[in-house]
Amino acid sequence: MPSAETLVEIWRADFLECQHRGHAVISDAAGNIIAQWGDPDQVILPRSSSKMLQALPLIETGAAAAFGLGAEQLALSCASHNGAAIHTDRVRAWLDNLGLSDDDFRCGSHQPKDETARHALRDTGQKPCQMHNNCSGKHSGFLTVNKHIGGHADYVDVDHPLQKAVKEAFEEMTGMDSPGHGIDGCSAPNFATTVKGLARAMARMADPSGLGTARQSAARALVDAMRQHPLLVAGEGRACSEMMAAMDGKVAIKTGAEGVYIAILPQQGLGVALKIEDGATRGSEAAMAAILVRLGVLSPDHPMAKKRLNPPTLNCRGINTGFIQPADSFYKDGALLI
Repeated sequence: MPSAETLVEIWRADFLECQHRGHAVISDAAGNIIAQWGDPDQVILPRSSSKMLQALPLIETGAAAAFGLGAEQLALSCASHNGAAIHTDRVRAWLDNLGLSDDDFRCGSHQPKDETARHALRDTGQKPCQMHNNCSGKHSGFLTVNKHIGGHADYVDVDHPLQKAVKEAFEEMTGMDSPGHGIDGCSAPNFATTVKGLARAMARMADPSGLGTARQSAARALVDAMRQHPLLVAGEGRACSEMMAAMDGKVAIKTGAEGVYIAILPQQGLGVALKIEDGATRGSEAAMAAILVRLGVLSPDHPMAKKRLNPPTLNCRGINTGFIQPADSFYKDGALLI
């Protein structure tokens, strides 16, 4: 069994201080592996990187059409957002359209990542609500499907009809039975797969031809929504939003907790999945930026690429003490893969 490979290095002066090892796969929709690093059969929990797969039933059941959802809501259904006003205002309007409230969520609450929103709560003595949860867009999608099908209130139960539909879609897109699930931070089931299974699913999102009319329409609508509204998918300062904007909406990318990252490339019909073993976000962002450069869709000279490929490490006085970089054996000076 192949072992994880070093994908990202952390240097301090002339010392290699840390290495982030991981697994990565580039796949086409048929499951052919175009490039791989580490073990493509490594089983992982995709976490939030699989939200577009969890959102497929939102369109396929007819729920999105029944409630008049547009591209903004579809982008939010795939989002891990900052809890900024651009996110929570839209989630609130979505709930109002459903005739539901924050109490109908099952995702729980946490402080928004957005500084302005966080300070506004502090200054007014308010506590965050579930709309501030970074997964509230996904859960709004869940609530929409649940209302459409008349399901019971605990829509995150793994045996709920909604989650059964999610699992079915997930397994069809990955091309394999899931070996199990874990409960995500937002309380929804998160189904496991392999790195190559996740990459294949993303390639099928990129090129859903042959998957049937409903699946093709759903996949294309979700990917298009992500590409049209990168700020809704994450937010200001976030790698997903910044790198999607840097690629002029040609590629959809999405992070997941514990060092997972995916990319969907419609023009090439390819999908990318990677997992950093130690779960470091700095590692997954650098590794994804490196792959996007090597696929020819992200310029290494773009500021948003440089921010992930080779950012300086600054100490508390602003002194440059080192840098992050993709490993030479992985990046190969940005040599094109295809």
